[in-house]
Amino acid sequence: MKPDLDRARREELRWLILRALYAAQPIGTTENIVKNAIEPCVPDVSITELRTQMDYLAERGLITIVERYRPTWFVKINRYGVDVVEYTIEVEPGIARPKEW
Repeated sequence: MKPDLDRARREELRWLILRALYAAQPIGTTENIVKNAIEPCVPDVSITELRTQMDYLAERGLITIVERYRPTWFVKINRYGVDVVEYTIEVEPGIARPKEW
C-alpha cells in the first residue's frame, strides 16, 4: 500500500498550526505569523492551504477564527486545542500529533 502523502501533509499541517497557536496564547495571532512559524517545516505552505486546515480545526472546535471575513485571518487556540497540544485528551484521527514520550 502506498503512503498517502497528501493526507500526511494535511495532518502534519494541522498539528503545526495547533503548536503555533499554542505558542501565541492567550491572545492569538494572524495567519501570516502562523505561516512564518510553519515555513521552516513546510517551506511551500500557502495561505490558502493554511486557511483550509484552519477551517478544519475550527469545525472540530480546536481553534477559533476571530476575523474570518477580513483580508487577513486572526486565529486563536481554544481550550480543546490546548488540551490536544498538552496531551491531556485523546486526539481524534486527522491530526498528526506525535506520540507522547
